[in-house]
Amino acid sequence: MLEKFLNIFRIPDLRKRVLFTLGLLAIYRLGAQLPTPGVNSRLLDQFFHTQGGSALGLLDMFSGGNLRKFTIFALGIMPYITASIIFQLLTVVYEPLARLQKEGELGRRKITQWTRYLTVILAAFQSVAIAFGLNSQGMVIISGPAFIALTVLTLTTGTAFIMWLGEQITDRGIGNGMSLLIFTGIVVGLPRGIISLGDKIRTNAWGSLTGLVMILLLVAMVAIVAFIVYVERSERRIPVQSARRIVGRRQMGGLSSHLPLKVNSGGVMPVIFASSILSAPLLLSQVGFVQSSKFLSGVMQNLQNGEPWWIVLYSAAIIFFAYFYISIVFRPDDIADNMRKNGSFIPGIRPGRRTSDYINDILTRITLVGAVYLILLSLVPTFLISGFRLNHLWLVGGFFERLPTFVTNGMGLNFYFGGTSLLIVVGVAMDTANQIESQLIMRHYDGFSPRSGRIRGRKTW
Repeated sequence: MLEKFLNIFRIPDLRKRVLFTLGLLAIYRLGAQLPTPGVNSRLLDQFFHTQGGSALGLLDMFSGGNLRKFTIFALGIMPYITASIIFQLLTVVYEPLARLQKEGELGRRKITQWTRYLTVILAAFQSVAIAFGLNSQGMVIISGPAFIALTVLTLTTGTAFIMWLGEQITDRGIGNGMSLLIFTGIVVGLPRGIISLGDKIRTNAWGSLTGLVMILLLVAMVAIVAFIVYVERSERRIPVQSARRIVGRRQMGGLSSHLPLKVNSGGVMPVIFASSILSAPLLLSQVGFVQSSKFLSGVMQNLQNGEPWWIVLYSAAIIFFAYFYISIVFRPDDIADNMRKNGSFIPGIRPGRRTSDYINDILTRITLVGAVYLILLSLVPTFLISGFRLNHLWLVGGFFERLPTFVTNGMGLNFYFGGTSLLIVVGVAMDTANQIESQLIMRHYDGFSPRSGRIRGRKTW
C-alpha cells in the first residue's frame, strides 16, 4: 500500500494537483483562524454552548467550526450551495435557462457566472441578518451601523474567497473543491470530539455504564462506516447486450456488459442541499421582528432541530433533492437513445421508449432506497445530541410523554460521531481516492484496490 501511495508523487501532473489541493486547503484553514472584528467571542461561545442541540451545530459543522469562532469564513459555502440549488431548479422550470444549459460549455460558464453573483447577494443578505442578530443580543464590541457594515463586508468577502478556493481545487486540483472544504472542516474538528468523549469517561458521565456506552459507541461508529462504504459501492447492474454486425471481414459486437446504477448516486449532496434550505428559518429566527411576533416565533420554534415538523421537512427535503439530483445526472431518454445508436439493447426490453421507461423505473426504486439511507444517517446526530422531541406531540393516553429521556433529550454527544459527518467524510474520501486511482490507472500504475491496475509502477523516482 505504501508503494501505491508513493506512486502519486512519481507522476508530475498528479503530484502538482495533490500539492496544489493541499496548499489551498491550508490557506482555507489559515483563514479559519482570522476572527471577524467587533464580536465578543466569549459571549458568542457561551451562546453556542447553550444552543449545542440546535441546528446551529449542523451549520457550524458545515462551516468547519468557523461559525462558532465567527471567523471571516463563518458563512462557509452555504450561500454558494443555496445559489446552485436555485439555478438548478430554474433550469428545470425556466425554459430559456434550460436552453442556455444545453448550449454546451459557453452556456454552463454563463450559468456559473450568474451563480457567483447570486452567491454574493445571498452572503450579503445572511451577513445582514447575522449582524443584526448579534447586535440585538449584545454580543458585539462595536455596536451600531459600523459593526453591521464591517460584518457584511467581511463575511461576504470571505464567502467569495471560499467560492474561489473551491472552484480552483475542482479545476486545477484533485477532487470536488466544495466537498473537500467541508471534509477539511469536519476532520479538523475530530480531535475536539475525541477530547469531549475523553472528558465524559473521566467524569463518569453515564455512571457505571460509561465504559459500556463508550464500547457500544465505538462499535456503532465502525458499523456505520462499514455500512456507508457498503451502500456507497452498491449498484444495480442492468444487463446490456450489443448486437452483432459485420464490419469489412470482421464480426463486431455480440458482447454482454452491464449498465451500473448506483444506489446513492447523489452522494452527500441531498443532505447538504436539505441542510442549506432548512438553515434559512434558523437565520430568520434571530431577526427582531420575528422574535417579537408570537406567531412567527412559534413557527420558528417548531422548525428547530429535533422538533417533529423539522424531522418531517428535513426527510422530505432529502427525498426531493435525491430525486432532483438524479434527474440532472441521469437522463434515461439520452441513455436509451445512445444505446439504440450503438446497437445495444437490454434483453427482453424493446429499444427506444420502452428502454427509457425501464431504466427510469429502476432509478425511481433505487433512489428511494438511497434517500431513506441518507435520512437514517442524517438523523443519527440529531438523536445523539438533542433527541427527537416527540413529547411535544399530543396524543390521547400520553404515549409520547412516557418515552425515555435519552429519546426526547438525546445523549449530549458530539456531531462528529453522527451519521452526517461520517457520511461526508467517508463519501468525500472515497470520491477523492477514486479520482486519484483513475489517474494512476490511466498512467499504467497500480491503484489502491487489489483489482485495479495491470502494470506496476516504476521503482525509481
